[in-house]
Amino acid sequence: MPSSKHYILGISAFYHDSAAALICNGDILYAAQEERFTRKKHDESFPENAIKFCLQSAGINLSQVSDVVFYDKPILKFERLLETYLAYAPFGFRSFIKAMPLWLKEKLYLKKLLRQELRALLPDKNEKLPRLNFSLHHQSHAASAFFPSPYQKAAVLCIDGVGEWATTTLWQGDGNTLTPLWEINFPHSLGLLYSAFTQYCGFKVNSGEYKLMGLAPYGKPHYRDLILERVIDLKPDGSFKLNMDLFDFAVGLTMTNRRFHKLFDGPPREPESEISQKYMDLAASIQAVTEEAVLGMVKHIHDNTGNNALCLAGGVALNCVANGRLLRESPIKDVWIQPAAGDAGGSLGAALALWYDHYGNARQTPEVKPGFDGMRGSFLGPQFTNAEVSTYLDTIDANYSHYTEEDLGDYIAQMLDEGNVVGWFQGAMEFGPRALGGRSILGDARNPEMQKIMNLKIKYRESFRPFAPSVLADSVGKYFDIKGPSPYMLLVAEVAKSIRIAPQEMDAAEGFERLSQVRSLLPAITHVNDTARVQTVYEHTNPRYFKLLKAFEKRTGCSVLINTSFNVRGEPIVNTPEDAWRCFMRTEMDILVLENKVLVKNQQNKDLIARWKEETSWQQDFELD
Repeated sequence: MPSSKHYILGISAFYHDSAAALICNGDILYAAQEERFTRKKHDESFPENAIKFCLQSAGINLSQVSDVVFYDKPILKFERLLETYLAYAPFGFRSFIKAMPLWLKEKLYLKKLLRQELRALLPDKNEKLPRLNFSLHHQSHAASAFFPSPYQKAAVLCIDGVGEWATTTLWQGDGNTLTPLWEINFPHSLGLLYSAFTQYCGFKVNSGEYKLMGLAPYGKPHYRDLILERVIDLKPDGSFKLNMDLFDFAVGLTMTNRRFHKLFDGPPREPESEISQKYMDLAASIQAVTEEAVLGMVKHIHDNTGNNALCLAGGVALNCVANGRLLRESPIKDVWIQPAAGDAGGSLGAALALWYDHYGNARQTPEVKPGFDGMRGSFLGPQFTNAEVSTYLDTIDANYSHYTEEDLGDYIAQMLDEGNVVGWFQGAMEFGPRALGGRSILGDARNPEMQKIMNLKIKYRESFRPFAPSVLADSVGKYFDIKGPSPYMLLVAEVAKSIRIAPQEMDAAEGFERLSQVRSLLPAITHVNDTARVQTVYEHTNPRYFKLLKAFEKRTGCSVLINTSFNVRGEPIVNTPEDAWRCFMRTEMDILVLENKVLVKNQQNKDLIARWKEETSWQQDFELD
């Protein structure tokens, strides 16, 4: 293709986590999920706002984009839907009747629908639309994993619920090409298996899988053997088949059926009800099976392809516990995981697949630095200037102070050291489900009460859920047993033995009794199995967050902070200063940092605080997960 600028817009939509991504000549410019703009968690609608953000940030309009590419092929997905219903007929008739009107009205004519939505974004409705392309779902995942990675050659493994037909695929990435090697097809799906147990344990599919993973360490894998004997036929190479007699997801409106419930001695847990030891043990069991399957696949991949580097994408790639075990126990030396590994990242992968694999453009891997790759730290979303922040704060009569670059880190380090919870809003918003120091809530990991405080008074979520640590990359070995970088908080590692504490009552405690145990010198981020989901922080990807950690280290001797996403239960991560202010005022957060502007809760107008809390409570505002 000519050497002039060629913009490609990638889109994912109409299932969950819709998003848009913009690249130029293969360079990743901007990407964002639609939910951050609409404030509807996992928003599946056409990503109009995300597209507008990408185009406006690049200073272009849609007519200057050469190609738009959608992240999967709806006709193939419709083919799978019809064939599945025919195979199971007459079962699933209710589900079939429910699904068909939507397909016949919209999804089957997606090309026409996309053209209509895109034309509405043209500055001149008479201008010609960009070329419209479609990528295979798993090709989009694979491209999102390989092309931004620091590797010229790698195996690429994609595991999710289901795309068109594929649920698990292996690719060989080499330069600017991705070659498919093998796949496992629907209905046999590791992602859907994990989601089935998620729903059975009382959590929501497509959002509650994190909770199931966090619940697993409270239990013991007593059901592992039963799952391997009756639920999934798992081969040593990681390939598998599900016993579909136990599931309804192929044609039903639920994931599991009565036979599944009988096998596990009862109906699914009611959401928001007490979590018994049974569900902790089920979580531990399906987590163990998932890890075994992934580890078996990766060992087989290494033995048969000779690759020492592996790239991961798909929803199952967000299982950071399995990722950590993979890095510790598999023969693979280097692993890179797409930070937006789910469907949102498919928008980026679709654009990259078109540029490299379809058009055959040459690929340059990023400059080789620890923690550095083509994702630019995944800070690809909207950002705001100090002037914009001040303008907003002045309109709401907020009380705030301005801090210089030199003073900001020292002051916030002091506030954290004194036990305050800090909302940290800096630079570009992260792309993907993890907060990485752009839209984060921060706390002191040394404080034994901080995990409880942040869960119950800030996040308004289940008390059992762990928090993740951010740590200066050059200090990570002091606190955690981890090999290599973990810039995207997608690897779980053991807390270093040198900072662990062994409570005398540890062996006797069970379930949530273990929550109150102080297990290390960093109790707020140490999970009950002595692990943590680690984020290594680098100056070249997030300089201001790096400075804060440095200032905290200088003050306390500790280079670790709690880092959790800037949101409360049921809402997306904050996007704008207004979103951040709203979250700050309706929670027990102590400090809010908006770029260089600092707001202290007890310095705000008391009537204003009361009015914000009275207007709407979080429990009423958002559907409970």
